Formats: sequence, C-alpha cells, structure tokens
Amino acid sequence: MATIRKRNNTYQIRVSAGYDSSGKQIIKAKTWKPEPNMTKRQIEKELEKQAVLFEQQVQTGQFLDGTITFTEFAERWFKDHAEKQLKSRTVTRYKELMRRITPAIGHIKLCRLQPHHLMEFYNNLGETGVRLDTKYKPCGGFKERIAAVGYTQKALSELSGVSLTAIRSCVNGRNISKGTADRIAAVIGAHDLFTRAEGKTTLSDKTISEYHRLISSILTAAVQWQVLPSNPCERVKPPKVEQKEAVSLEPEQAAALIECLQSEPIKYRTAIMLLLYTGFRRGELCGLEWGDIDLDNGIVRVNKTVLYSADRGVYEDSTKTHSSVRAVTIPTDMITLLKQYKTEQQRRRLSMGDQWKNSGKVFTSEYGAIINPDTLSTWFKKFVHRNGLPDIHLHNLRHTAAALLIAGGVDIATVSKRLGHANKTTTLNIYTHAIKSADEAAANTLQDIFNNARNRKIG
Repeated sequence: MATIRKRNNTYQIRVSAGYDSSGKQIIKAKTWKPEPNMTKRQIEKELEKQAVLFEQQVQTGQFLDGTITFTEFAERWFKDHAEKQLKSRTVTRYKELMRRITPAIGHIKLCRLQPHHLMEFYNNLGETGVRLDTKYKPCGGFKERIAAVGYTQKALSELSGVSLTAIRSCVNGRNISKGTADRIAAVIGAHDLFTRAEGKTTLSDKTISEYHRLISSILTAAVQWQVLPSNPCERVKPPKVEQKEAVSLEPEQAAALIECLQSEPIKYRTAIMLLLYTGFRRGELCGLEWGDIDLDNGIVRVNKTVLYSADRGVYEDSTKTHSSVRAVTIPTDMITLLKQYKTEQQRRRLSMGDQWKNSGKVFTSEYGAIINPDTLSTWFKKFVHRNGLPDIHLHNLRHTAAALLIAGGVDIATVSKRLGHANKTTTLNIYTHAIKSADEAAANTLQDIFNNARNRKIG
C-alpha cells in the first residue's frame, strides 16, 4: 500500500519493495508536483492515480531510480534496449565487455557513480596482463585425445555448448578463446588440452575507448529515462585513439598477387578478385547469392552478411549499416570469371548429388553450405605466405580497392558509395594518405601541363 507525504507544494509517494538480505525494508519513493491550476479535488484524484501507478511499477520491477547499482541498470538496458534495437553480434560484444565492467563499477549505485571511478577503471585497463581475450591453442594430438574418450566432434559440440565450427578449428590447430577452451576441457575432463597462445598482454587505446562508449551509452539511457540528472562519462576523456592509415597494396604488388592467383582453385581466385574489384567486406562476400549478381549487366547487389561467433556458429545477418546495402558495378573480366566459376560450381553440385547443401550462396563450403568467413581469411593467409607476397590480411584487399580507385582519380563520393560507408567523412578519415598522394599527383599533372604549354610557346 502506497503512502503519501506532502512537502510544501509537492507530494512524496512511498512504496515498499520488500526486504533486503539483512531484513531491512526497501522503500522506493518518487516526488509528484501538481500543475498550478489544479483544484484540491483534482489534486486528490490525480494523486491517487499516481500512487496506484507507482505501486504497480515498483511491484513489477519497472521503476528505476538512481539508488540501483550500475549492473542492475545495465541488465535493464540490455533487456529493454540493446537486445531489441542492436545487432546480435553487437550485443554479444557488449556482454563480453561487461565481464570486466561489472566487477569494476557494477556494485556502485548510479547516483554515486563519479568521474574518478571511471578514470580509475580506464587506468586499470591500460595495465599489463589485464586482457581477458587471451587466445588458447590446442596441444598436439587434440583429435586423437577426444576420440580416445569416445567423443565424436559433433557429440563434443553438443555436450560443451561450443559450435561445431569451433571444434573443427581446434582439430585444425587454430586458436580459440579461453571460455571456449574451458568448456571443451570440462567435458573431456583434462586441463592440459590447451595452452596459452602468444600475443599482446595489454589492451589498445581503441579497445579502452570501446569500454567508454558502452558505459556512456548505458548512462545516456539512464539520463533519458530520468534515472540520472547527467552522464558522468561526459566529464571523462578516454585515451585518444590515433587514426591509423589503412594498409593497402601498391599497384605493382596487387598485380603480383593477381598473377599468383592464376594457379589457385577457381573458387578462391574468384573470391579474391571480386574483393579487389568491389572492396566488399568478407562477410558481405560470403553472404552473396547468385540471385544478387546480374551477370548480363555486371552488377552485384549487397543486402546481407555472413558472420561467425563461438556461441552461434556461422549465421546470416543484415548488413553492417543501412548504407552498406548497395549495388556495385564490376568489369567484363570479373563477369567472365564469375561465369566460369558458376559453371564449375554447378558441375560440382551435380557430382555431389544428395550430399550437396543448396544454400544458394556464391561462395560455399565443400558441400554447398554457407561458408565461414574465417575459412577465406585462413586460406588467404596461407596463400600470401606460400607466394612470398606482402604480409597483409584479407580485409586489406578492401583498402587496396579504395586506395587504387582514389589514386586513379575516382571521386570520393563514388568510392564511399562502393565501399558502403555511411558518409564521405568516413572515407576521407580512413584514406587520408591515398587522398594526399592523389592530390600531389594532380598538382604534378598541372605542372606538367603548364610546362609543356610554355615550352611549346618558347619553341
């Protein structure tokens, strides 16, 4: 039952929310102020309505105030906002970040969270040995050890809750996260299945800024939902993240890469050439279906992406942003290669018979299923090393496509549209060096024009 206390020209409504672990009654309160022109009867009627509504909110857990802890509010934010409005992969990433945020500031009440709490947290994130994403690699004989205890890869996946793709990654000697390694080891009953992989021991400034953005987003919602009067993140500056120049191949290096591709399987040759011609993200490439490609007019439409996570395995999702949905024109050489590859894929599909999984995708697994984007990255890494090419990642082909277009004089608006950037500013920030080089080339071109004209006049 709600109780009401009058305080000058406002009213305080108080409701019991049960008892805490020590047996102390928990009281929730809110203040209500009547409009200036309301009569006594109207105030009494509205006050009764507000009291009933407030009591319902408290009983159903809908009432939030600054006395709740950061973790309690974050849980509500995930439930009422993040899981409904954000992409699954983004929510998964945010929950990973919460693993470190919760023990650091999760116990602090929102009304008492101060900038110095955040500054101490960010300083701690910059210390050596604080990383939670340390990778682990399987020890030798992993496949034989799981077989020795009577488990198939599929059975181990089901028992551990780890995707079959992750299990196969272990069999192939690839690194996995600590959490995944722990779940597998618990099922096998052995703690020497994995060993820590070499890598960085500190978090980058970019990662620390990720934590800041997440905390700020949660506290911004607290302000918008009238739980807090202001966001303490606005009074804290996270580490400055320096904009790194995108790594790309020079024209001669790209030509050498293309030459090396000629002796590779047509599936990978087609995939890499399409990345070079379009600047697609790898997930966009894996999401392509044959219905997205107009081979008569040379147009490829991007409208979905394929992603991978340890908990969900390989799955299809919408594109990164709305602007990522786009149509990109490809040249005749790429059209010819795609036609050849399509014929080869159809031949393989017929030879596989019932074993073929008709996903409809352009680039598939050996049996026609949706391909894991990591498969392309792994193949490309081996291809680069095998041919003595510059040590670049698959994503650098996207940067190469953009840099070469800019160097070739293509305007920024067109490059930005082909890449699927939300605006030209993103393109300008990422490809500063390429734009500067193109500008210098333009200046030299003008100089040559003026000098040639002057020489003709003198002559």
